[in-house]
Amino acid sequence: MRRRDFITLVGGLAVAWPLALRAQQSGQMRRIGVLVPLARDDPEAQARVTAFVQGLQKLGWSEGRNLQIEYRWGTGDLQKAATELVALSPDVIFAISTQVVAALQQATRSVPIVFANVADPVSGGFVDSLAKPGGNITGFTNFDYGMGAKWVELLKEIAPNLTHVGIIRDPTSTASTGLLGAIQSAARSFGFEVSPLGGRDARDIERTVTEFAGGPNRGLIAIASPLSINNRDLIISLAARHRLPAVYAFRFWVTDGGLISYGIDPDDQSRQAAGYVDRILKGEKPADLPVQNATKYELVINLKTAKALGLTVPPSLLSRADEIIE
Repeated sequence: MRRRDFITLVGGLAVAWPLALRAQQSGQMRRIGVLVPLARDDPEAQARVTAFVQGLQKLGWSEGRNLQIEYRWGTGDLQKAATELVALSPDVIFAISTQVVAALQQATRSVPIVFANVADPVSGGFVDSLAKPGGNITGFTNFDYGMGAKWVELLKEIAPNLTHVGIIRDPTSTASTGLLGAIQSAARSFGFEVSPLGGRDARDIERTVTEFAGGPNRGLIAIASPLSINNRDLIISLAARHRLPAVYAFRFWVTDGGLISYGIDPDDQSRQAAGYVDRILKGEKPADLPVQNATKYELVINLKTAKALGLTVPPSLLSRADEIIE
C-alpha cells in the first residue's frame, strides 16, 4: 500500500552540516522515507508512525514546510517496497523491524537508514558493531536474546503446571531464530519441552498451534515479528480457544486480549529514531551514530484473560507489573 503526502520532489543524499543548516533555515524541502511492515490501517502501524512524526516536529521538522515524507506500508513484498522507496532518493529512511532493514540493505548501501525494533543488528549483518556501525545503517534495538529466557520464566511463573511450550516464530528471520535458541536453552532449566510453531502465513500459524494444543499442559510464546504482529488477532483467539497461557513481547497484545507481555514500548523507539534522523539531516553520518540498546521494559498483565484461562496470578508477579488490565 502507498501513501504520498506531498508532490514536491527533491533529490539528493544527506549533505554536510553547513548546507543542511542553511536548507532548514531557508525552508528547503528535505525528503525522508518510512517503511513499515504492517498494513496502513493497522493501529500499531499508525501509532509508531505518529510517534516518529511527533518526534520530528519537536526538532523543527514539519511536513509541507521543510519536510516531505514518503511512506510504504504492507504485509506483502517488502523488497519491492524497499526498492521503490530507495528509487525516490530520500535523504534518510526510517525502518521498522529486522525484515524491513534486510530488504532496504539489499536495495541500497548508501542511503542512510535509521531503524527501530531490531533485535540483533550485528548478527543480522546490518552494522559492524553497536559502538561503531561503520556503514549506512544505525538505530535502536528492542531486546537482546536474553529476553527469551525472561519470557520462559514469566510463563512458568504465571502457569506453573506447564510442561510444553510452543514458540510462534518466523523461520526466515535471524532474530526469531536467535530468540528461539535462547528460549530452548532456558526452557531446559524449567523442564519444558519446546515446539517451534508458525511458518510462512496465517494458515501455518493456525495449523501448527491447533496441532500443538492437542496435548495437555501447553503454553505459548509469540516472538515479535511482522508475521506474528500482522496475525496477532488470530494468535490471541487461538490461545483463548485452546486455553493456552501465552507470553508476548509488547503491551498491545495484552490490551487486545492476550495474557501477559514483557518488552519495550515500540512507540518510544520511534520517537528516539526521529532524533537520529534529525542528526543525519543536519550532516552526521550513520557510521558515527552508535546503535542504542533498549533500557526500559514494561510488564503488562490482563487479569480478565487470566481468569478465563483459570489462572491465579501470583502476588509476586502482580507487584512487579507496570500495568494491570482488569
